[in-house]
Formats: sequence, C-alpha cells, structure tokens
Amino acid sequence: MPSPHLADAVGTHREKHPDRVALSCCHLSVTYQQLDDLTRTFADRLGRLSLAPGDTVCVPGHKTPGTVALLLAVFRQGLVALVPSPDLGAEALGRLSRQARARQLLHAGEQGALSVEPIEPDEDEATGFTVADPARTRLLLTTSGSTGTPKIVPIPVDGFTAFADWAADAFGLSGDDVALSYAPLNFDLALLDVWTFLRLGAEVVLVGKEHATDARRLRDLVTGRGVSFVQGVPLLHRLLTEHLNETTEDSAGTTGPYPTVRQAVFTGESMPADLLPPVFAAFPAARLHNVFGCTETNDSFIHEVSRTPVRDRMPIGRPLPGVRTLVVGADGDPLDGPGGGELLVSTPFQTDGYLRAALNEEAFTEIDGRSYYRTGDLVTRAEDGLVRLEGRADWQVKVRGIRTNLQEVESVIEAHPDVAEAVVVALPDDQAGVRLHASVTRRPAAALTGLGLRAHAGARLPRHAIPSSVHITDQPLPRTSTGKPDRNRIKADRLADHTAGRTKETTTT
Repeated sequence: MPSPHLADAVGTHREKHPDRVALSCCHLSVTYQQLDDLTRTFADRLGRLSLAPGDTVCVPGHKTPGTVALLLAVFRQGLVALVPSPDLGAEALGRLSRQARARQLLHAGEQGALSVEPIEPDEDEATGFTVADPARTRLLLTTSGSTGTPKIVPIPVDGFTAFADWAADAFGLSGDDVALSYAPLNFDLALLDVWTFLRLGAEVVLVGKEHATDARRLRDLVTGRGVSFVQGVPLLHRLLTEHLNETTEDSAGTTGPYPTVRQAVFTGESMPADLLPPVFAAFPAARLHNVFGCTETNDSFIHEVSRTPVRDRMPIGRPLPGVRTLVVGADGDPLDGPGGGELLVSTPFQTDGYLRAALNEEAFTEIDGRSYYRTGDLVTRAEDGLVRLEGRADWQVKVRGIRTNLQEVESVIEAHPDVAEAVVVALPDDQAGVRLHASVTRRPAAALTGLGLRAHAGARLPRHAIPSSVHITDQPLPRTSTGKPDRNRIKADRLADHTAGRTKETTTT
C-alpha cells in the first residue's frame, strides 16, 4: 500500500519537475510543487494533534486533491489511514472507525484547512478486531459490501510496492503518462490509477462522483488532458463510447475519439460482448487488457484482448507473475489440469488478513507454506491454462430444489438486444424457497416489456430459471461506491415492493 516512501517520492518529483501537473479535476490543476506543499501543510497540522506514530485515523475517500494530499501526510507522519466510502451514513462510518480503533475523523478542506472530529472508542465494538500494524500497513480499505457487511482489509506496504512495480512494467508506464482515475478513492483500483501514477511522477485526472455518469464531461477530460491510461468498470467504457461519431486526430495522424489512450483496462465485472466493437473504435492506438482481482488480493489475472471479434465470453486470463492459483473441485481437492471449481489465489500483493480475525479462517487457507485466498469465484481452466469465470459460489441458489446460477440467468437476459444491463437477485418465497427477480435497464428508445423479456428468457432457460418478476427502467441500475451493481439495494427495493403489494411486472422511466 502507499507508505511514507510515496510521500517522499512526491517530494522528489517536486524537486525534479515542480511545474509538472500531479492532479487535475474539473478546472483545477495541482502541480507537484503545490501537492508537496499541501502535503507538508497537512503533516504539520497532524503533528499538532494528540496522535502517536502507528495510530489509525479515518479519512473518508472524497475524490479531491485535498484528500489525496491529506492521505500523503498521514503516510508521512507514520499513521494508518482507514479510507471508507464518503457516502457511508454517520452510523456505518462510526462503526467502521471504532472497529479499526481510529482516533480521529479527518476531512481535507480548502487551502489546507483540516476538519478534525474525535472518535469515541468502544472496546465492545472493537472486540475481535486486531490492531493495524503500522510496520506492515498504512492503508485500510473496505470491501464494497455488495454481498454483505463491508470488511476492513489492511493493504501491505510491500504488497503495494510489488504491485506498483509490476504495473509500471506490464503497462509500460512512466512519468509522461496521464491516468484517468474513475473509481472511488476508497476502491482498490486507486492503488494503480492514483498511487502508482503519483509514485511515477505522472498526472492523475480525478473523476468525482458528480461527473461519474456524465458522458460528455468524461470525454472532455480524456481528450482535454491527453489521457494515456484508462481503467474502469464496463460502465465507464460504455459512457466513453456514447459519441463515437465525434473524432479527433493526434500528432501522428491516429484518428478516433481518444487517440492519445495507449492502455485501456477493463475490470470490476464482466465486459459485455456488445461493448467491445465501440471500445475498439474509441481507442484506436490502445492495447486492451482485462484484469481480474479483488480487494483482498489485488489484481491476480490479466488477459490481453484481441481486436479480432470472438463469440466466446472474455476469459479472466492467466495469473500474473508471482501469482499462484488453485482450482478446487467439488470433492475439495485441487485439480491438476483442466476442469472447473472454486478459485483459490495467492499473490505477492495480498493482505495478511481481515482486521476482524474471525473471518480469516474461512477466507484464507495455508497450502504448502503459502496463504491462499478463497475467492468464492467459480471458474473453468482450459488445457492451455486460460481461465474463465463461471459465476460466484454465493450466486448458486435453489429454486424449487433445483440449483440455479444467477449469473447464467443474467447473461441470457443481457443477450436481449434491447437490454443495456441486468441484475438478477433471489428473493424469499414460501413455496419455491426463493424466486428470481430481474432488474433491467433498457437501451434508449427500446420498447422492451416484462412480458417480452420473460418470453426471451423462456426460450433459452429452463422453467425454474425464468425470473418470476421483472422491473424495467430507463435509468442506470443503483451501484455501490465501487461502481458495481448494488445487489443488496436492488433486493431490498424489491422486497419493499412485495411488502407494499406492488405488482410484479413494473416499468419506470
């Protein structure tokens, strides 16, 4: 994870390139000299607080240059930063802070102003949570909580260093690059598109949540700042390809909406096949990669995407250098060759374990002297070692006693030409055990109906796998702070509809 050495690197870049832009957002640009000055200002103010080296503070991950500078100051002062989503309510934020034994809640204001709110300790709430070791970590992230309560994940210092070195080599990164940072600052993607780029002395273009769904604003940021590296969930790539009829030309004569982009990375969730052709056109000079990982392990698989159209769904690829993987069959034994099962991963970048110690026995296991993380992902491995994601172990549900894979149902629904995105969740049902519900965003001007969608599903799925209720909307589906579909919220909304006696087939605009 980021460490005091990262703050030192920013200071070094300040001496070498004081006027080089470090961070930009909206109409604001911050040079390395200004970023280092702001970091020093925050470090001085932190030094006046009743904090000792190794103490934990909570810094909500607002996507601003001030928050980045504040975190650099936290690292420089030898403190540990818990960086949760800034959208958490006060109760959830307080609970996470007390679990991590954070002493202060900090917010970066204008011109180096620092807002400080003491956090009252609660030993009962912190029981069962280990104290973050500042010799091993200076950054605590949280999982998205899309399938349960967010878990606090310590990111190891040496793990971040190893990851940043790998990424710089794999993508050919240098101080001349410009990264579009789309994911929230509290998401593990920031380890690459914020902290690795600052370590290199490059420019980071911060996308705040107020512009996260503004396609034209995103386009202007990429073209206006000469972005060379784009990383994000499929939603970002869909937004960036909305206006392909508008092209520009760079100095080498390469045409396309984004001719300066030389690396485009897909991550977070499966890339829809229909999105690939417009992405190919949008990034004419870019190498394209799909990367796969999670907060606990960081990136663990990579697949370079060929521009030749293929019908098969995109694989997650092959393990990164230094990464070891196991595919465990239904009998609990690792497979020697091709086959399917649960994916276990051991990476040079992974956490030592959750802060809540009781979760580690189930999530991590030691095999041949190495710690492996049980991902809960179901995969198939081909003869040549190429790995494909089949779904989640926790996406396997039984409908009328028949095992059903929610991801397979989603894939069928998303194949409908009028569907932009879809999420399928399992809801409790007195007779069937669970029933399936589909929440769907339809494409612009599409006349999609619930009846038509169920007919589409019925022609391709067994009867038990056809959603019994459908909600169709013209709006994007709700998302977590990390940009993934918020399955918990979708499920809660549908349960509320059921309780209120609203109809099963609904459409909103």
